[in-house]
Amino acid sequence: MGKTTGFMEYERIEEGYKPVAERLKHYKEFVIGLDEAQAKLQGARCMDCGTPFCNNGCPVNNIIPDFNDLVYQQDWKSAWAVLDSTNNFPEFTGRICPAPCEAACVLNVNDDPVGIKSIEHAIIDRAWAEGWVQPRPARHKTGKKVAVVGSGPAGMAAAQQLARAGHDVTLFEKNDRIGGLLRYGIPDFKMEKSHIDRRAEQMKAEGVQIRTGVLVGAAKDGLGKGSKVTNWAKETVTPEQLQQEFDAVLLAGGAEQSRDLPVPGRELDGVHFAMEFLPQQNKVNAGDKLKGQLRADGKHVIVIGGGDTGSDCVGTSNRHGAASVTQFELMPQPPEVENRPLTWPYWPYKLRTSSSHEEGCEREFAIATKEFIGEKGKVTGLKTVRVEWKDGKMVEVAGSEQTLKADLVLLAMGFVSPVSPVLEAFGVEKDARGNARATTEFTGGYATNVPKVFAAGDMRRGQSLVVWAIREGRQAARAVDEFLMGYSDLPR
Repeated sequence: MGKTTGFMEYERIEEGYKPVAERLKHYKEFVIGLDEAQAKLQGARCMDCGTPFCNNGCPVNNIIPDFNDLVYQQDWKSAWAVLDSTNNFPEFTGRICPAPCEAACVLNVNDDPVGIKSIEHAIIDRAWAEGWVQPRPARHKTGKKVAVVGSGPAGMAAAQQLARAGHDVTLFEKNDRIGGLLRYGIPDFKMEKSHIDRRAEQMKAEGVQIRTGVLVGAAKDGLGKGSKVTNWAKETVTPEQLQQEFDAVLLAGGAEQSRDLPVPGRELDGVHFAMEFLPQQNKVNAGDKLKGQLRADGKHVIVIGGGDTGSDCVGTSNRHGAASVTQFELMPQPPEVENRPLTWPYWPYKLRTSSSHEEGCEREFAIATKEFIGEKGKVTGLKTVRVEWKDGKMVEVAGSEQTLKADLVLLAMGFVSPVSPVLEAFGVEKDARGNARATTEFTGGYATNVPKVFAAGDMRRGQSLVVWAIREGRQAARAVDEFLMGYSDLPR
């Protein structure tokens, strides 16, 4: 694949960014993708290795060496066909996937890996520009009706696959627009929502009926603390209604129950979940009018949580015009370069600096919050302590306590489970982590204990990546199709 000696002749080419001062003025995407010549050289670096570990490093099993070679050969339409055969939404993954495929690249053993994600990004953007992405409605209808609950990447992928198999699919979403956490959790500067909108139009043309503002299985106010993004529904539908009307139901909601920090002062005004903060800005960007938007203008912001959600809070706070932004991470600072012989081909443990960090952020590692302090009911600071790990246990460092100023604290420590009332309303058994209990076995996979009710995506596996959601949506679609028809031609 690629050029036989390309990996020795050409260096990895990174996608570029527009200048910080420019991009902080807006919420639009700022990544500068590879041009045709750059993508060709990047494709040339693919090694024709005997065992392409990248295929298995990718959760959707993209056929990476093939589309790398086709880009090198400048056969872009065939490259898109190969990519489209395994991934319903490459424009999502090409923008926000962390690229485990690149960690598994054989070249990554002792060199910079092939820029697989940037090639994927270039392929799908070219496909949309050329008009190659078109609706593919089923030639024959089965007469079977399927309800897909949750319109994040898992639900979207499943709905599209099931519609292409000929089923009448209705996609239910509690919010006012489809996309799930892609829509209201990922900032627009990482992925503009027009990418979701045009996929929605494609899916409608393929026969998917989309119903937004519909909450399935729980009262509007019964979704649990930490799920503020979920209270915009205008209509409630019961599990019994779905089970009577549809031949199968697939639960594909997200793991939206935010991890809380129950320390003294948690009730103070100014301490919020990230998912109270991020969705509001996305709604404003979409043209919605919000009263009392939660903003960081002129405030000293502390983000608790060192992952991607925390990074998104950093980027959004900087665009608001925060006076300062500090991000906390409980774990020690990782090494800047991973131990490749120890970790390859798996996801490496190393320091990751996002574009939002580069826009302005102080990062604090091995630090814990002991108390939120405030005046007149509003947060004014945090009491913190340094921590270290001894014999597998976290212990406080004596004499390391300090107080930091904070006008706004955002809790971005991940998500622990789906909102429980939804699963409870259906009577679905949960695993030890509160997720829907369902296996991924080839036969009978994704089925719950409730007849004709299936579960996939974050609702089944817990908080994970967009690429895992797409994989589970596709596999669950095959399982549902097989359940309804006795066999399935859908790819697994």
